Amino acid sequence: MTTTGIRLHAPAPGWSIDADVVVVGSGVAGLTAALRCEAAGLTTVVVTKARLDDGSTRWAQGGIAAALGEGDTPEQHFEDTLVAGAGLCDEEAVRILVTEGPDAVRRLIATGAQFDESADGVLELTREGGHHRRRIAHAGGDATGAEISRALVEAVRARGLRTIENALVLDLLTDAEGRTAGVTLHVMGEGQHDGVGAVHAPAVVLATGGMGQVFSATTNPAVSTGDGVALALRAGAEVSDLEFVQFHPTVLFLGPDAEGQQPLVSEAVRGEGAHLVDADGVRFMLGQHELAELAPRDIVAKGIMRRMRENDAEHMYLDARHFGAEMWERRFPTILAACRAHGIDPVTRPVPVAPAAHYASGGVRTDSHGRTTVPGLYACGEVACTGVHGANRLASNSLLEGLVYAERIAADIASTGLHARVPQPLPTAERPAHPLLPPEARFTIQRTMSRGAGVLRSEASLAEAADRLDRLHADARDALDENGKTAEPGVDTWEATNLLCVARLLVAAARRREETRGCHWREDRPERDDTAWRRHIVVRLNPDRSLAVRTTDTTDFPPTLTQAQEQ
Repeated sequence: MTTTGIRLHAPAPGWSIDADVVVVGSGVAGLTAALRCEAAGLTTVVVTKARLDDGSTRWAQGGIAAALGEGDTPEQHFEDTLVAGAGLCDEEAVRILVTEGPDAVRRLIATGAQFDESADGVLELTREGGHHRRRIAHAGGDATGAEISRALVEAVRARGLRTIENALVLDLLTDAEGRTAGVTLHVMGEGQHDGVGAVHAPAVVLATGGMGQVFSATTNPAVSTGDGVALALRAGAEVSDLEFVQFHPTVLFLGPDAEGQQPLVSEAVRGEGAHLVDADGVRFMLGQHELAELAPRDIVAKGIMRRMRENDAEHMYLDARHFGAEMWERRFPTILAACRAHGIDPVTRPVPVAPAAHYASGGVRTDSHGRTTVPGLYACGEVACTGVHGANRLASNSLLEGLVYAERIAADIASTGLHARVPQPLPTAERPAHPLLPPEARFTIQRTMSRGAGVLRSEASLAEAADRLDRLHADARDALDENGKTAEPGVDTWEATNLLCVARLLVAAARRREETRGCHWREDRPERDDTAWRRHIVVRLNPDRSLAVRTTDTTDFPPTLTQAQEQ
């Protein structure tokens, strides 16, 4: 493996701690990996950007999908996942997900997560888009993520795992042979540690979540700035299929100028019978797909965008007035409260909705054990590209993927003896090669991406976005190369720099894929082309900070470096 030698501009670490494993992130994937590693006797440290329960998991409303219901089977879940993935799912990865998923959910329940049950103690299962069976387990009606987060955080604290909160991870540490040796990080505010430090460990698990903040409007929390993908790229890892960003069809529309995290109106609302309508009350999804409003998310998002164009409208409506007050209060209390907080009562009027950035189906490329192309570096959850989601994630498969692949990562670390290696990190470079952007660049990046690489894309819009992003990159690079000046190191400048990194990668991949597939919608290339484009797009960072973009020869996921070394 070739490392880039690129690191963020940051002070040298002023403190360090040692561990067998460092897990970066505290959502369902990160905390599951940490708990399983600790149970295997590994000294484990959890690093998280805010508080333990502040990641994307706690915002998940819909639920977790698994073949747990009567008459349902992993094979049926397998087929639904492949259909949603539009020809790009890795079948081995999907089969692992659906066969190991039910027991993984049962272990989550044993950890303390409490899902909604009927009066006789049977799990209440519902449907969401793309599922032909009721297989979505939920908690608190529409507060599944919050309950899973609560249970896992309590388990982590009960077992006394070492945690470092309010810490932004900066870069991967490696040894002379390019193997993982830990991470550098910056701790914000008061605590046991402060400022830039390091955790030395032979195994690093990235579970940093998504990158929704690269767009102006997203369902993702403010911490979702693509830090894990950017770190992995600088470390020399490969990233795959990042053009497939899922835009959730039904996000509460707060106005054309709304920016940042927007309230999600869960797909489960449609699963219980809500209708998508235009301003005249017409159900426009009828006839567009056999499942109408419950079609896969890319199809529903496209249907909404088409109707918005036809009607010259800024949003559509989700009509669930027929639920009545009792059902809204029992089944969807979180969504009800969010709507009412913005002056909309879904009991008496339709809810205005429009698509917004929601989930990255691509990410850091891994094998079936979560191993990346950098020895000792693992990835799971939204930051990873396991091959499960293909070109479009099936609703509620994300929490399950986090569970299943986190468990597989912990098992791999424990069984391979990787943790026995004593890391010998190379010293941090005196003059890092990667310049920092000023904080205000964040808003330029977000508006550029929403305008040029959002739900609707074309070569013209993507070329304009690439030009704007390249100018930001060149200005920062030239300032550093010519006079050694860069923006002051800090959380806001590191985040802006990470956002630019993933934005450039996403646009490069979207320009390369000259077709419409899954949640990648090219207006100038409206047809799916299996002959030319049933392939994966893989990107890595060159030492000169340029992007190397390649297309695989077949639909198969290429092996990671770790796999290739073992064969």
